[in-house]
Amino acid sequence: MRYPPLPEMMRQLIAAPSVSSVSPQWDQSNQAVIELLSDWCQDAGFEVEVLEVPDFPGKYNLIASAGSGPQGLVLSGHTDTVPFDGDKWSSDPFRLHERDQRWYGLGTADMKGFFAVVLEALRGLDLSLLTQPLVLLATADEESSMCGARTLTEVQRRLGRHAVIGEPTGLKPVRMHKGIAMEAIRVTGTAGHSSDPRLGNSALEGMHRVIGELLTWRTELQARHHNPLFEVEVPTVNLGHIHGGDNPNRICGECELHIDIRSLPGMSLDQLLEDMDRRLQGVLSDSGLLLQRLPLFEGIPAVETAGGTAIVQAVEQLTNSTAGAVAFATEAPFLNALGMDTVILGPGNIDQAHQPDEYIGMDQLEPGMRIIRDLVKRFCLA
Repeated sequence: MRYPPLPEMMRQLIAAPSVSSVSPQWDQSNQAVIELLSDWCQDAGFEVEVLEVPDFPGKYNLIASAGSGPQGLVLSGHTDTVPFDGDKWSSDPFRLHERDQRWYGLGTADMKGFFAVVLEALRGLDLSLLTQPLVLLATADEESSMCGARTLTEVQRRLGRHAVIGEPTGLKPVRMHKGIAMEAIRVTGTAGHSSDPRLGNSALEGMHRVIGELLTWRTELQARHHNPLFEVEVPTVNLGHIHGGDNPNRICGECELHIDIRSLPGMSLDQLLEDMDRRLQGVLSDSGLLLQRLPLFEGIPAVETAGGTAIVQAVEQLTNSTAGAVAFATEAPFLNALGMDTVILGPGNIDQAHQPDEYIGMDQLEPGMRIIRDLVKRFCLA
């Protein structure tokens, strides 16, 4: 049996819930999506591996491969979606709806729809003619832990030389993005009666020092590091959440701040965090307060694929666009760590991602398929 036409593939993918979240009440398995892709890829003539992600029950990667050789092309995407607010949708998020030349549904743009576009682009291709490998990679949990891509790097699974991640970029190529770390900074002091400051040691006042040092550090980072290819051309440090104390008449015994750090390519997240730790410990060294930093999730490095690589030059020629930079993170650094040159390029727009009434414009489908076919000809059939 041949796999279904594009609209039916899209319908079935959207109908298969695959939310990933750090909150257990939202988190779901991606097995149903993987099973659909496995069947369709086998119909297309690929050899298919379904790999359970260790330590993440119910989470799976899929590797569908054809051809052999040292080079080859990897077409990659993630199978999960973000959580959603159903009451804010105009239609059922898990039913594909067509309106105004758009397909609406959770994951249409970000990014289960990419797999349907790829398989439709490859329909009728005789895989026995490949002179270099062609791989379709589908990963788990990109929207939360990135455990799928991280697992591939841990086992150093070699897949190919050139990679395209089909995140929604409006079919404009991207070759670099910022890194991201989210950290909790906790200051612990001693609670006491507010009538006598000697009875305690205020964590809230200590956090005031911490915030001042963070803002000074941010100013220094932004004076030293610039990349004009980014819309926000400097690294950013956002103070996003704070909580401390419990009552006006008690000295605050504990205060916690959550921050978001976005680094530029060439900046090491590990070194940034070490520098931040050193500065914050120093500013509280005479306070008698305890300072702790707790990662809120495992950071994602910044990525830059050189402009002179074959895949960057190819997508620039095919789209008539210079490869650019974005602030959102992808699985590209993990694919690059496996020896690939990776670009981000896919149908749909990132502005629709993570939003109610997510959609993909139908005018993006055929141009997206044409680019995929041209890349396969260039890297796997030439």
